[in-house]
Amino acid sequence: MDNVPNARRLRHDATEAEKKLWARLRNRQLNGHKFTRQKPVGPYIVDFACFDARLIVELDGGQHAKNASADKARTDYLEQAGWFVIRFWNPEIFDNPDDVLVRISAMLDIARNR
Repeated sequence: MDNVPNARRLRHDATEAEKKLWARLRNRQLNGHKFTRQKPVGPYIVDFACFDARLIVELDGGQHAKNASADKARTDYLEQAGWFVIRFWNPEIFDNPDDVLVRISAMLDIARNR
C-alpha cells in the first residue's frame, strides 16, 4: 500500500502538538539533526523521524489510551526494524516543551552511539 498520499494529508492536517514540536525540530534546530514529519516507515506513517540516528518521535493524544495494544505492536515493529522509538503525550509538548527536547536530544545521543 502506498502511504505517501496519506502522509501528505497528515502533514497538511497536523495537530497543534505536532505543529508546536515541528517548529522546534525543523531546519536542523536540534543539535543539527535533520527530522522529517509524517513519513512512511514500513507499513506505518511516523510522526517525526531522524533517519541518520534511526530515531522516531511519536506524539500520542487521547485516542492512544484506547489503542495501547496497537501502539505496542507498532513500536515493536519499528524497533525490530532497527529504529529507536520515543513517545510523548500531547500535553507534554504544551506543558514542558524544553524537557521534551532534552529527552529527544538524549535519545539522539544514544541512537548515534549504538
